[in-house]
Amino acid sequence: MKTSINLKPTIFVIFGGTGDLNMRKLAPALYNLYADGFMPKKFAIIGTARKKLNDQKFQDTIKEGINSFSRSGKVKDDKWASFAANVYYNPVDVSEPETFGVLKTSIEKHKAEFGADTQVVYYLAVAPNLFPLIAQCLATYDLTGDEESVRIVIEKPFGRDLETAKELNALLTGIFTEKQIYRIDHYLGKETVQNIMAFRFANSFLEPLWNRTYIDHIQISVTEQLGVGDRGGYYDGSGALRDMIQNHLLQLLCLIGMETPVNFDADEIRNKKVDVLKAMRPFSSDDIRMSTVRGQYAKGWVEGKEVPGYRHETGVDPDSNTETFAAIKFFVDNWRWQGIPFYVRTGKRLFQTSSLITIQFKDVPHHIFPSAVTEHWQQNRLIISIQPEMSIRLQVQGKRPGLDMVLNPVDMVFDYKGTYTSAAPEAYETLLLDVMTGDQTQFMRADQVEIAWELLMPVVKSWESKKSLSFPNYTADSWGPEDAEALIARDGFHWFTLPLNKD
Repeated sequence: MKTSINLKPTIFVIFGGTGDLNMRKLAPALYNLYADGFMPKKFAIIGTARKKLNDQKFQDTIKEGINSFSRSGKVKDDKWASFAANVYYNPVDVSEPETFGVLKTSIEKHKAEFGADTQVVYYLAVAPNLFPLIAQCLATYDLTGDEESVRIVIEKPFGRDLETAKELNALLTGIFTEKQIYRIDHYLGKETVQNIMAFRFANSFLEPLWNRTYIDHIQISVTEQLGVGDRGGYYDGSGALRDMIQNHLLQLLCLIGMETPVNFDADEIRNKKVDVLKAMRPFSSDDIRMSTVRGQYAKGWVEGKEVPGYRHETGVDPDSNTETFAAIKFFVDNWRWQGIPFYVRTGKRLFQTSSLITIQFKDVPHHIFPSAVTEHWQQNRLIISIQPEMSIRLQVQGKRPGLDMVLNPVDMVFDYKGTYTSAAPEAYETLLLDVMTGDQTQFMRADQVEIAWELLMPVVKSWESKKSLSFPNYTADSWGPEDAEALIARDGFHWFTLPLNKD
């Protein structure tokens, strides 16, 4: 987070103010920023939705969300009173554009009170089909401002394929400048993810090893124990490929694969990420058959409770072809990474909830130790754990204490809990502060979004056009379909997991 800030007065307009995202993430993040001294001295938070609420009722609603989901626990009465004094509600309905006129009046009132340097942030915490409608209404009522005073934040999914992503980009850039548009991916705000760049580029011993000469392969694994829950209707039109790989996992891959930036300028860093996407090998029909795996979960038992299969979840087509698991082998065809596989997997109803990046280094060129002392030998690994624990560990070989020379793997661990006493900010706290300070480093640019879609469209089209005859092909509480293990085992590797407790 920023260590020294001087924020301009800010009006934060949240479309979808009564929705789940605001209750669980945005309101708790804004309150924590305020409690920690990272909000402007003058600010207003205006929630909008179709519901007819007054300011007090809206304040009570988000207070309940903050008390339930904030990392800092329940609000403190004195802090809440001063925070809530800046929270307002305006009913806004895109089917009744005149309600944007009422919103404009409210914004102008706060601007007059705060001063000429006031900035306005529109956060679209709504269904994707409402993005264009809201943007057009903002333009109609002259609420788009200039690139220095107005910003718009767009939640994923940003399009559901290349064509719709291009259409949305064209519409937004016809109303706003690229400098005003913040395409948010909350994964990039996670503390451990942000530490990837610090770890890579602030330590002289790592960068010389960060290439095909020393690295064997790379794994990016984001697994969830939960099913689709009450999101079945949405998820059935999306799937693991669109919901996770196109955005979260490809962004993590870009952070691992990018070249060293010249400086910390937002566009310089995003240019380097785009270079990775441009260098990624396109998928042929054979590649899709040999380098991709899809799966769908069946019923099973999780923590002693029976859970339904995906096709029996609320809102899901009983004959659904939507994947709840996806694993893909990527290649980045450039000098740094030529021939080195990047294995990516994600899925729901898996054995463990975790997000891991594993960099496995090549073995030593010659073993000087006899086999009797290297029974537990393994190649060096760098493991970046994003959740549930936040840590970076380097696995090396060491001598076991004793009179005999016996080697076994040991971990050199940078553990957040053990190193720092202060609680790490939530991802949305980091990213909302970046929006207010105008820092676009952790936000996707239009070309990033489109190139990522272009890369995955052959897989998307293939999976949609060919119904899987094997679904469901993995049970709840497993590690996914057998083909996913075969995908990586064919190259002599296996998926890596940390031995985490399931409680």
